[in-house]
Amino acid sequence: MIRNNLNQLLLNLELSQNFQEDNFYVSKSNFFVFEYLKSWPNWEKKCLNIVGEKNSGKSHLTKIFLKKNKGIKINASDISGDKLKTFKLYENVILDNFDVNIDEKLIYSLFNIIDQENKFLIINSLTPINEMKFKLNDLKSRATNCLVAKIEIPDDDLIFALVLKNFSDRQIQIDKKLIDFIVKRIDRSYDKIFDFIYKIDEVSLKKKKKIDFKIINEVLNKKDQIE
Repeated sequence: MIRNNLNQLLLNLELSQNFQEDNFYVSKSNFFVFEYLKSWPNWEKKCLNIVGEKNSGKSHLTKIFLKKNKGIKINASDISGDKLKTFKLYENVILDNFDVNIDEKLIYSLFNIIDQENKFLIINSLTPINEMKFKLNDLKSRATNCLVAKIEIPDDDLIFALVLKNFSDRQIQIDKKLIDFIVKRIDRSYDKIFDFIYKIDEVSLKKKKKIDFKIINEVLNKKDQIE
């Protein structure tokens, strides 16, 4: 559902039909992950690994998932023996920010709980867990048995929606032609898109001017000089 503060331009451009639960915009880049989560519990495997770069929507998707399905979400680095015991109370366990800097024995124990208790495990990570260099061979084996679902780099539709929505959330109205201009020139990276929006808002406020082509180019050129 769309929040009230999304401006009228969003509705006029008919982007609203792609906004699903909690303002998550569905495009070709994330369609498979979104639909697969909706298909729970009819999954082919008990473990799902959602892979995507920072700010790609992994945590957002699992938050939507937990609103519909009972479960618990925890940062992977916060797992302890005591928390493993509490996982038995939940049908779904979600590990956020998963990487190799974890207690491998505890993670392996969690996999065992998932199997033995017939539960589901969702792991959010920047890289696929089946490509991570674990020391524990048993964990390596379990990791290869997870279904890997990747959130791809943002396509034009998703970039347009992200830029428009984030400006709308900041109560900034922006012309469609300016967004089209941004979409054609901005890096296809979720993190850099959000960084660009923050910087362009900052420049606009400092100059006390509405966002226009000149300000957009100024921020883009600064980014290029830094890189």
